[in-house]
Amino acid sequence: MLYNLALLAGLVLLAPYYAIRILVTGKYRASIGQKLGRIPRGLISSLEGRPRIWVHAVSVGEVTAAAPIVAALRGRLPGACIFLTTGTETGQAMAKRLVPQATACAYFPLDLPWVVGPVIEKIAPDIVVLTETELWPNFLGHCSRRAIPVVMVNGRVSPRSFRRYSRTSFFWKKVLGTVREIGVISGVDADRIRALGAAPGNVRVMGNAKYDSLASRVSGEDWSRKAAQLKMTADSRVLVAGSTHEGEEAVVLDVYRGLLREFPDLRLVLVPRHPERGAAVRDLAAQKGHACILMSEIRAGREPQGELVVVDVIGELFALYSLATVVFCGGSLVPKGGQNILEPAAWGKVVFYGPSMEDFADEKALLEEAGAGICVRDGRELLDRMREILSDPAERQRRGAEGRKRVLSSRGAAERYAEMVVKALGLKAKG
Repeated sequence: MLYNLALLAGLVLLAPYYAIRILVTGKYRASIGQKLGRIPRGLISSLEGRPRIWVHAVSVGEVTAAAPIVAALRGRLPGACIFLTTGTETGQAMAKRLVPQATACAYFPLDLPWVVGPVIEKIAPDIVVLTETELWPNFLGHCSRRAIPVVMVNGRVSPRSFRRYSRTSFFWKKVLGTVREIGVISGVDADRIRALGAAPGNVRVMGNAKYDSLASRVSGEDWSRKAAQLKMTADSRVLVAGSTHEGEEAVVLDVYRGLLREFPDLRLVLVPRHPERGAAVRDLAAQKGHACILMSEIRAGREPQGELVVVDVIGELFALYSLATVVFCGGSLVPKGGQNILEPAAWGKVVFYGPSMEDFADEKALLEEAGAGICVRDGRELLDRMREILSDPAERQRRGAEGRKRVLSSRGAAERYAEMVVKALGLKAKG
């Protein structure tokens, strides 16, 4: 009751803000109808095949993890209907591009009792698969009352999430009780989710499906396509700064200016974590004296002439890492918990990042053990360490190759998660 009262209060307070955003910017316009439970009839009629598996992956990161699991499920159950939902528009775009094995894609409904109930009835899943730690109490309650099994795959509990959930663990214990099987990435995640109230016997450590996704996505075609688009060659020296947050771009631009003194041919590709900040980042670069071009302008037909590139569109970062000589991963020099450092590592790149990597501690340990991950405290140290690695191509290639080998050797989790889902379906059938 308290949860639903809080939801209603939030709905009343935030509805005007989102209404203005929809009217003025168009953001959320594509998703709001489905989030409120308006599922198109054509989508419902397209859900053919059995069993019907509802996979939820909230945004880009979760879709990346879900993709190889969906592929593994399709391989095991070729006649299944796999219904994939996301919570964000960027996640939806990624799902349609990255998960062709899904029967249909849609937006996840808002966790309001009068919304989720009818949607679950319309979709009528045989099982629900939650990617990472997506816990929606009303949705899970409706599934439980309808005897629809729910499993969690690629589960993780970041330090920040653990602190937040711990304050109300009495509530989450009941919610977690509705999840039949919980597959998590690491032993630390297992300990945390058990501490929040998950039944110990329901939790299993099964690895990170993102390793499988990365291995399948590395492609020479991506390198050729991006190199041609940005007018680069195999000899081009490129710094790619990915998933940067406000406060980090200024540091990266200062580091870039310092590196240009020794490496005047070095190019910079800046990819803000939120593409809508692209224009602001371009203006910042211009203020610091850099000629700059937006990726949206390149897509529109303007040819780059060696300028700094700011990426203001979604879905580009992974392929752009293929061009990099060195990489900086954002969300780490500011207290955001880090971003996915495995993506550049899968391309064999040496990856730099700041001290805030709490959400990617295991990935950080893996790359640092291989010598392919380098943690820096500030811009000064980033400049010094990047200068060292750019000056030693042989050492850079050796480190990058070792990091890539570690990433690729960690594959196999997607098949384990698929097997867990199939077993849960079998248990339902027997019941």
